[in-house]
Amino acid sequence: MTETMQRWSMDALGRENLRLIQEPVQTPGPGEVRVRVNAVALNYRDKMVIEGTMPIPLSFPFTPASDMAGVVDSTGEGVTRFKPGARVISTFFPEWIDGRPQADARNLPYKTSGGYFQGMLAEYVIVKEDALVAAPDTLDDAEASTLPCAGLTAWFALVERGQLRAGQSVLVQGTGGVAIFALQIAKAHGAEVFVTSGSDEKLALAKKLGASQGINRLKGDWAENTLALTQDRGIDHIIETVGGENLKHSLRAVAVHGRISVIGVLAGSEISLSAGELLLKSPVIQGIGVGHRRALEDFVRAVDVTGLKPVIEHRYRFDELEQALKHLDRGAFGKIVLTRE
Repeated sequence: MTETMQRWSMDALGRENLRLIQEPVQTPGPGEVRVRVNAVALNYRDKMVIEGTMPIPLSFPFTPASDMAGVVDSTGEGVTRFKPGARVISTFFPEWIDGRPQADARNLPYKTSGGYFQGMLAEYVIVKEDALVAAPDTLDDAEASTLPCAGLTAWFALVERGQLRAGQSVLVQGTGGVAIFALQIAKAHGAEVFVTSGSDEKLALAKKLGASQGINRLKGDWAENTLALTQDRGIDHIIETVGGENLKHSLRAVAVHGRISVIGVLAGSEISLSAGELLLKSPVIQGIGVGHRRALEDFVRAVDVTGLKPVIEHRYRFDELEQALKHLDRGAFGKIVLTRE
């Protein structure tokens, strides 16, 4: 057991303030687990937190990133859920086990890993035992690390809240982490999947993963093209990852009594919609803020049963955070992961 470990830390907002430091390895307290981190998956949200474009209060020095996979190294007094040697993944909301999160209408629920709580970009992390889930047997650590945020977000939207059924249609916007998971989950449920992207190359890759239709959003009106492809029926469930003005187009493309999961804010966080279209189509428009631990455990079981393999565009070494963030800027097809191997 080494006396010191590496941790990515920042004393102020901004990428220029990220430092890879050495510090003593801590001992887990009662109810806590120490995990040797083998892989950390990056999300667009991590970039926003680091750069300060997601206005959440951070405790400095701060370690970013919510998603990790690793092996339990040591347990504190009273820990019963995991033993040393167990393969585990983190949870996005460490305190949200099931049902509704603990919050009220004024104080919104956002006590997350890599935000309210310290993140996972370290050689070892200490977390409460309730904040971990057993990793899937069928995935390696890099693959498993992609589940807690992006994977669970797609699962929560389509399955936990969306009650997706075979034969329904799903439209996925883009080819990032959440979008590709949504494509894979929808296909596993027997849904017909449409994908929008500004890249014909990425649309071709999405079709290889099982998408039935690819729509280039830069070549015409994607909502009109979607209606044409569905003979004006529209889409049963839209994974809305763009936000802003794009939600109006999603409302046009959704089927009567369909569903739109609002997940991303790439085009802005302010939205407005046509009341007439909203009233007459009567879709469910649901905000998806990742999900709870029980749903993540469900998703892990589904991954093991279906053989779903997360799509990782590139694996970077733990000390290559700067390069990984630049890749995130460019936009990945699927996920970007930092590994310690």
